[in-house]
Amino acid sequence: MITDAQVERWLREDVGHHDVTNQVPGETSGRLVAKEDGVVAGLEAATVVFDYLGVDVLEALPESTAVEPGDELLRVEGAAREVLRGERVAVNLVGHASGIATRTRSVVDRARTESDDVRIAATRKTTPGLRGLEKRAVVAGGGDTHRLDLSHMVMVKDNHVAEMGLEGAIEHFRERTSFATKIDVEVETVDDAPRAAAAGADIVLLDNMSPGETRNAVDRLRAEGHDDVLAEASGGITLENVADYAATGVDVISMGSLTHSAPSLDLSFRTGK
Repeated sequence: MITDAQVERWLREDVGHHDVTNQVPGETSGRLVAKEDGVVAGLEAATVVFDYLGVDVLEALPESTAVEPGDELLRVEGAAREVLRGERVAVNLVGHASGIATRTRSVVDRARTESDDVRIAATRKTTPGLRGLEKRAVVAGGGDTHRLDLSHMVMVKDNHVAEMGLEGAIEHFRERTSFATKIDVEVETVDDAPRAAAAGADIVLLDNMSPGETRNAVDRLRAEGHDDVLAEASGGITLENVADYAATGVDVISMGSLTHSAPSLDLSFRTGK
């Protein structure tokens, strides 16, 4: 949920203390227009910004809509001063979110050439203060949010294993979590995948493995009876090789690049008739 305080911070950052640029009298209308192909996200945030400024949002496309150059994403009407004050914040938010949704859709489509079931998930590699926006953008692109914060799931990583050993780390966290909390265990070798599953992992994260190693690890999990354990691939996965990982039989492919490396969608805000 986007709060008034969050919108106020966004606007204060852009408007500053002495805004002369937007001191324009009268009423006007505004249109947010796509300049390239993409998938729409972030319009909810833009709507909240304009609502805060007292600007009427007359139309807005549904999240996850595919757009082409010239398509109108959002139309507003109100005091010219307030429309112009909200313009840049709205364009930046929608452009950033739509870029993430567009990148996610491309990855999902590429993965679907090999698997109809694999989930494409984001990570916690998000921009501070914008995680909600970015995670919703991933969903708009057809992806999965993964965990939203540290409380949603325990991840046993290499540092934990270095301190307590694989089985010891899993037992340590299993004793401290609710029955409703899943444990995702990161492993770096094929042999450690069934070890983690046998020790109580709900999800085994196959970290920085090649597609061949990933397939071997998935086969080992299934061969040793761990059909109820999810296999997740992560690390070094790109748009170019995601189909290779989707073909390995993993249940989840998680990619930080969905949020931290997606270019903004090119948009334009036009006022007047």
